[in-house]
Amino acid sequence: MTEFIHQFVIEEHVKNALKEDIGYGDITTDCLIDDNEKITAKLNTRSDGILCGIDIFKTVFTILSDDVRIKTFFKDGDKIKAGDTLAILEGSARTILTGERTALNYIQKLSGIATETKKYQDAIGNCKAKITDTRKNTPGFRIFEKYAVSTGGARLHRFNLCDCVMIKDNHIQFAGSITNAVNKIREKLSHTHKIEVECDTIEQVKEALEVKADIIMLDNMNCAEMEECVKLINGKAIIEASGNVTLDTIGNIAKTGVDVISSSAIVMKAKTLDIALDM
Repeated sequence: MTEFIHQFVIEEHVKNALKEDIGYGDITTDCLIDDNEKITAKLNTRSDGILCGIDIFKTVFTILSDDVRIKTFFKDGDKIKAGDTLAILEGSARTILTGERTALNYIQKLSGIATETKKYQDAIGNCKAKITDTRKNTPGFRIFEKYAVSTGGARLHRFNLCDCVMIKDNHIQFAGSITNAVNKIREKLSHTHKIEVECDTIEQVKEALEVKADIIMLDNMNCAEMEECVKLINGKAIIEASGNVTLDTIGNIAKTGVDVISSSAIVMKAKTLDIALDM
């Protein structure tokens, strides 16, 4: 399905979601509908956006039963428009009705994130910068949210705390300086990991350069300060901009010459896409 989500991970997550939703059984559907009843349903979108999660949607029903056939008309990453039929489901009425909510939860949420991400990347225009996510995620759902961010055209930040060193203000305060923090970490760090330093001032950027940080984050700086820092760094480190990133500001931030722009908004403020299963 993706370059970083194996099918067994998807299936395990979906099984847990179904356990949570179904409990000991769908008493409404099971009491109302006979086991051999069949229906046809259409997966329709009522909103424009970027599709994400169609294979996870399908997995919900394949786990519940082998008596549901699903024909899809779009793939993840495709642009969809209000009124489009994304898929047609045929088969067990019980299975389709029981799995409906869980399947929609995945595809609505992920399509919403992919759609929001695409808006931010498009707002960058022709600049080289790429939008990237953060670790502000829904607990237990991070890998899917990151997949949606990638589907929307963004780069991915670290998956977790063991992916990359990120020295933030509290770390710097504890260590006494950026230099102390980087040097102490380098004594124990694997050669396979990069070091990122969060900088609030130009003086901190100069110090991060002196200790040869791999990535320098310009945190909550204005565009003039960022432009000065980009000239100062001059390709000696990857430059990340963060803080106060909105659809209105991201274009100007990108024009400063930074490499990546991180924002939690593409995940945490994304609205679910209006997608419905119509019988």
